[in-house]
Amino acid sequence: MGGDIKMIKSTSQKFLLSTLAVLVSSHLWAADAPQQEEAKKDALGLERITVTGVARGTRVMDSSVSVSSVSLAELEVSSPRSSAEAFRIIPGMKVESTGGEGNANIAVRGLPVASGGAKFLQIQEDGLPILQFGDIAFGNADIFLRLDSTVQTIESIRGGSASTAASNAPGGIINVISKTGTSDSGSVATTLGLDYDTFRTDFEYGTSINDSLRFHVGGFVRTGEGPRDAGYNANKGGQIKANLTKEFDKGYVRLYFKHLDDKSIGYLPMPMYSDGSSIPGFDAKSDAIQSAYFQSTLSLGADGERRRGDMRDGMNPVVNSVGLEASFDLGNDWQVENRFRFSDVSGNFIAPFPAEVANGSDIATSIAGTGAKLIYANGPNAGSQMDGLAMRINTFDVQMNDFGSIVNDFKLTKTFDDTSVTLGYYNATQNIGMSWMWNSYLMEVKGDNAALLDVVAADGTAYSDNGLYGYGVPYWGNCCQRNYDTDYSIKAPYLALASSFGDLSLDASVRYDSGDASGNYAGSVQSQVDMNLDGVISIPEQSVSSIDNANPQPVNYDWSYTSYSLGANYQFSSDLAAFGRLSHGGRANADRLLFGKVRADGSVAKEDAVDIVDQYELGVKYRYDDLSVFATAFYSETEEQNFEATSQRFFDRKYKAKGIEIESAYFIGDFDFRGNLTWTDAEIAKDALTPEVVGNTPRRQADFIYSLMGRYNFDQGSVGVNLIGTTDSYAQDNNDLSFDGYNQVNAFATYNLTEAMSVSLNVNNLFNATGITEAEEGSIPDNNIIRARTINGRTTSATLKYEF
Repeated sequence: MGGDIKMIKSTSQKFLLSTLAVLVSSHLWAADAPQQEEAKKDALGLERITVTGVARGTRVMDSSVSVSSVSLAELEVSSPRSSAEAFRIIPGMKVESTGGEGNANIAVRGLPVASGGAKFLQIQEDGLPILQFGDIAFGNADIFLRLDSTVQTIESIRGGSASTAASNAPGGIINVISKTGTSDSGSVATTLGLDYDTFRTDFEYGTSINDSLRFHVGGFVRTGEGPRDAGYNANKGGQIKANLTKEFDKGYVRLYFKHLDDKSIGYLPMPMYSDGSSIPGFDAKSDAIQSAYFQSTLSLGADGERRRGDMRDGMNPVVNSVGLEASFDLGNDWQVENRFRFSDVSGNFIAPFPAEVANGSDIATSIAGTGAKLIYANGPNAGSQMDGLAMRINTFDVQMNDFGSIVNDFKLTKTFDDTSVTLGYYNATQNIGMSWMWNSYLMEVKGDNAALLDVVAADGTAYSDNGLYGYGVPYWGNCCQRNYDTDYSIKAPYLALASSFGDLSLDASVRYDSGDASGNYAGSVQSQVDMNLDGVISIPEQSVSSIDNANPQPVNYDWSYTSYSLGANYQFSSDLAAFGRLSHGGRANADRLLFGKVRADGSVAKEDAVDIVDQYELGVKYRYDDLSVFATAFYSETEEQNFEATSQRFFDRKYKAKGIEIESAYFIGDFDFRGNLTWTDAEIAKDALTPEVVGNTPRRQADFIYSLMGRYNFDQGSVGVNLIGTTDSYAQDNNDLSFDGYNQVNAFATYNLTEAMSVSLNVNNLFNATGITEAEEGSIPDNNIIRARTINGRTTSATLKYEF
C-alpha cells in the first residue's frame, strides 16, 4: 500500500481472537425438557437426513458433504432485514447484504465475487433454482426471494459436492424449504418498526384435509419507507405461497404455487469519507440517495417510445410460478423422483448511482465551461445557487422484461444392499430479456430529501432540464442504453453412486452440462429528440441515447463441461467421523459476456463460455456431551470471466483460496450457543487484463468472517444475541484502500403473553456500528470522499404473534 494513503485501523481481529473460544450462538429450541434434551444431543443436526445437494437423502454423519440447516427460530435471533441477511449465519458464506431486500453479493469459501451477485452459488426454493445464473446483471437471484413464515428450514451445502448436484453451482447451494402442512397449525404475526418506518403482516396455515391430502398456505404483506430515509413509501407489496400434497401408499405428489409482487428500495454506493464516517448532512448509516424530489425519469424505451421510470419501484420482482414434485417407490428397490417448475418472471430495477462526487463548481465547469454554476432545480431552495458538494447521478433504470424459466429434474435410483445408483437428467431454459434506459442527473449531497440541480453556463445558457443533464450517460461515454433478448438452455445428465462398507462410506458422481445461447442484443445510438415535446431542442435533447435497433447483434453459441466429485466418510464412533472430497466443477457464463465477449457472428471463445473450479476438502464431525463441532479445511482454484456495470470493466482471471470453516454448538443449562467461523487465504493467481494485481488479495475478501450467537431460554420466553463480523478487507484488487473489519450485534427477545400469543423485540445493529462492504474507489481520492455501501444503522421492530 502507498505510504501516503490513509488506512483504517482494525479492531476486529483483536475482538475475534478474544471470542474464538466462545463461538456464541443461538437456537430457539422448544421450552419443554424432552425436546431440549433431544436438541442437545444433536445440536448441529448430524443425525438428520439431508436432501440438498445429494442424489438421495443421507444422514449427515454418514455423508462426505459440508451441510448445515437453519430454522426460522435461528433466523429470528440474527434479526435479518432481507433474505440475504438471513444467509449470514451459514458457515463459509460472506454476504454483502447492503443493497436492500435484494442485490446482495454472496461469496462462498473464497470463491470470488469479481462483479456482483452469487456467481458460483445457487439459491433454490424447494430443490430447484430460482434462476439458472446467480449473477445476472441487475437480476441477482435473491431479488426474487422473500423469506416469510412459510419457510420450514434453510439447508446449505458448501464445496465441491454441489458441482454434480446442480448446474452452475460449483461453490455451493442454499435451499429454502417450505412447510407442507405436516402439522395442523398456523400463525399470524404483525411487525411494526419502532425507530424506522415499516409495517408487515405474516400469515401461514397448514392442515390435513383427510388421511392422504394436506395443504399449506401463507405469505406476507408490508409497507413502509424502510431502514433508510428515502422520502417516500419505498417498500410495498407482498407474497403468497401455497402447496398441496397427496400421499399414496408408495409415495406422494405435491403441487406448489407462488405469487410475488414486491417493491423494495435498492441501495447503491453512497458518498462518505474513506474511514466510513459521514459527510456533514448525509448520514452514511441512515440516509439514502433516493429523495422525494427525484421520483421519475423520462427516457426512450426499447423500441424508441417515450417511457417513464418510477424511482419508487426500486427492485420490483413480479413472479408467478407453478411447481410439481413427485416421489414414488417403484418396488424391487427402485425409487423415482421428479421436480418441475414453470416461472413467469419480470419486473424492474431502478436506483440512483453516484458516478462522481465532487465540488459542485468543478462539476458545473466540466459540463458548461468556466464560470458555470449550479442552481437548485427543485426543493425548498429552488432557483437559488448551490455551493458545496454535488453528485453526478446515473439512474440504473432497468426493465426486466422476461426472466422466465422452465426447469425439470428427474432422478431414478436403484439400491443394491449397501449401494445405491442414481441416474438423473436435468433440463432447463432461462430467458434473460431486459432493457437498460439510463439517464444522468445532478444532485446535491444531502440526506433527507436531496434536491436536483441545474447547471447554467456563464452566459446564462441552461445545460440541463430540471436536474437532467443527459438522456443517457455521457460521463461514461453513453455506454449503457442496452436491450437484449436472449435464451439459455441447459441439459445435464448425471450419475451418482454411493456405497457403505461398514463404517466407511464412499460416493462418486459425474455430471455433463451442455447448453446453448441464442437471441440478440443492441447497444446505444445518439440522436436529436424533443423529449419533453415542448417544441424546443434543449442542450440535453441534442444528443439522446436510444437503442440501436437498426444494428442488432446475434447471440449464437454453445458450451459444455464435465463435473465430477469423489468423497469418502469414515465413522470412527457414533460421535466422530471424518471425510475427504475432491471435485471438479464448472459455471457457464451468460449475459455478462454481451457487449464485449460475444463475437460478431454470435459465437464466444470456449475459455470465456465456462469457468472451471477445482476443490479439495477434508473435514471432521465430532460430538461430546452437549458440544458439537463440524470443521472443514478447503482449497480451491477458480477461473473467472466477468463484467461489472458500475466500472465498465471485464475480468479474465484465476484465483486460489485455502482456509478452514468451523461450525459449533454448545449447551449450558438454559443457555445454548452456536457459531461459525471461516478463515480464508485467497489470492489472484493470474490476470490476463491487469497483470499488476497478480499475487494480491481479491477485493472484499476478509481473512476471517464469523457469526456468533447465544440464547437464554426461560419459562415465559427467551433472549438472544447475535454477532456478525468480518476482519479487514481491501476495497479493490490493487490492495491500496482498506476497510476496517466490523462487528454487528443483533438482539432478539420474546415473551409469551399466553400459550398462543407472544411479543418479540428485534434489534438489528444494536450498537449502530459502521461496516463498509464495498466501494467503487481503490485508493483514497484527493477530497477523501468515496462511494461505498455500509450496513444500515440501528433499526428496532416489535412483533405480535398469534399461533393456532
